[in-house]
Amino acid sequence: MFSGIKQKAIVGKDGKIELSATELAEGTVVEVIVLVEPQTEEDDTTYLLKSEANKKYLLKAMENVDKGNLIYVYLDEYE
Repeated sequence: MFSGIKQKAIVGKDGKIELSATELAEGTVVEVIVLVEPQTEEDDTTYLLKSEANKKYLLKAMENVDKGNLIYVYLDEYE
């Protein structure tokens, strides 16, 4: 009978992949299949929302936009 363990891992330096399977006894023979997730482009908003500090700052900025509380900067003035 086969049983399976599913884990996510990140490829490290020199292609090294580390998995932790405490439920397997030392010396157990296993077969490893690596499925590579397709890379997706992450938009800026999703990236910024990952950090709690950035999320708070971004949500506050979006609130300011909704209220019309904007500051206009004309970059031509700085050339």
